[in-house]
Amino acid sequence: MNKIFKILLSLTALLTVTASCSVKYSFNGASIPPEAQTVSVQQFQNFATMVAPILSSSLTEGLQDLFSRQTRLTLVREDGDLSFEGEIVNYTSTPIAVTGDEYASMNRLTVTVKVRFENKIQPQYNYNSQFSAYEDYNSNRLLQEVESTLIPQIVEKLAEDIFNAAVSNW
Repeated sequence: MNKIFKILLSLTALLTVTASCSVKYSFNGASIPPEAQTVSVQQFQNFATMVAPILSSSLTEGLQDLFSRQTRLTLVREDGDLSFEGEIVNYTSTPIAVTGDEYASMNRLTVTVKVRFENKIQPQYNYNSQFSAYEDYNSNRLLQEVESTLIPQIVEKLAEDIFNAAVSNW
């Protein structure tokens, strides 16, 4: 019984020390200041030469969903304690593997976005950066046939990279 009491006392002390830290850490590696209560993600505009109609909304919603699922922050329309805005600047499909008869056997769909992140609580973590992600596909399929599968995969990668750049301050 005495051993259990010591363990509980140690856990209580550990939780008290952890709760008093100036930065809140979560199990996903995110470090968010306890003063931060809200996050806003503006619609990512699509300025790429080639446009996929679902990309802008998919990226915006993907980043919003990631913050909703993995943080305690409340999503607001604008002016969040943490805020994101940006634009899609590149959406290209390029050959990456060529066969002996000089035909592409694999293509790569690449999406690049510019992101401006503002942390009103800790402005030293603000950034203005570019992120890219890609997926490969067999060249015997048209891009229009595979976009609905590739875009969600690319958006997931981009959202995770943007999220990690904003909240992984170590």
